[in-house]
Amino acid sequence: MENFKKVHNRENTRSVKWDMRHVVFQSDDVLPMWVADMDFQAPKAVNDALIERAKHGIYGYTMIDDNIKNPIINWISKRHNWEINKEWLSFSPGVVASLHMAVQAFTKPGDNILVQTPVYTPFYSVIEAHERNVVKNPLIQKDYYYHIDFEDFEEKLKQGVSAFILCSPHNPVGRVWKKEELEEMARLCVKYDVLILSDEIHADLIYPGEKHIPLASLSDEVANKTITFMSPSKTFNLAGLHASYVITPDEEAKKQLDNHLVKQGHNHLNTMGITAIEAAYQHGEQWLDDLCTVLDEHKKYVTAVLEEKTDVLTVIRSEGTYLLWIDCSKLQMNSKELKAFMNESAKVGLNAGIDYGDEGEMFMRMNIACPREILEEGVNRLITAVNNR
Repeated sequence: MENFKKVHNRENTRSVKWDMRHVVFQSDDVLPMWVADMDFQAPKAVNDALIERAKHGIYGYTMIDDNIKNPIINWISKRHNWEINKEWLSFSPGVVASLHMAVQAFTKPGDNILVQTPVYTPFYSVIEAHERNVVKNPLIQKDYYYHIDFEDFEEKLKQGVSAFILCSPHNPVGRVWKKEELEEMARLCVKYDVLILSDEIHADLIYPGEKHIPLASLSDEVANKTITFMSPSKTFNLAGLHASYVITPDEEAKKQLDNHLVKQGHNHLNTMGITAIEAAYQHGEQWLDDLCTVLDEHKKYVTAVLEEKTDVLTVIRSEGTYLLWIDCSKLQMNSKELKAFMNESAKVGLNAGIDYGDEGEMFMRMNIACPREILEEGVNRLITAVNNR
């Protein structure tokens, strides 16, 4: 656990999170708790593997063989009880890039694509950049917990939807969907012949006592309507290595997706990304278990102290990810005022909820994947600012 306590100076490393503060927040003295990477070092086994590979000193074209695929297959089997075939795997630099490819491969301009809002901001650009239409199925918040509006979900599908981009676990609200929720979404998509693009990049970041279920693992019928997007990048803090994979059980859909990946030149991984995948999935399990324990402690701390020391900030109940969704509606500010307050008064760099859709207007997203010392500083800044406003 000591690995998660040490504060590392990330400034002057070209870190988006730390070195772009002036660009994003118009200030260099905000404490950045926004973009979804961690302030923890990757597992020692990963760093050792990367250093050893670098010693070779030659970085030519690198193939993806069974020594890379088998650790992925074994990881998904052990962590998520889903048996996949290596022939189902495709590779790309990132989940967002793969989503772009899938939208192009399986939908056409003018098609409607469903998302559950508030939702991860690139979903909007993935849809709109290719002249498709965003259709919203807003989540329902009740007692600081989010639920799916299945009546609205089905009505939107009835009206004509080509694909549904599922965020599972959900970013930013932190829901880990229960089996019955996944089954109902899958049932309706099969009923209305809607392709499911399931972004499961946060699948491993689950709080103790909770369980992520890959949607495609529900049945063969569902698997053949689902394309699943995964990566070790969030799990092991490897985002800068640009390595992800796609799981497509349907043979024809796999060929179609691969064709688009090849056309766009997105079907390769870099040498270090390949090295990191192998090391992380073979040797990173204990590190991940420890991380999830730390994140659970962090979530409980932030939730309790904001409730105790303020009467205006409430953390939404969540089951996964290292991102907290904070209800700021009692501050009675509009989204512009709220963002300015956090940047200028609290000096904490959070993600503005409005960026995830209109439904997030009164919210902010906080990244808690940092040493406790940094977390407490950020929370104390928030408390001081709201109590002195």
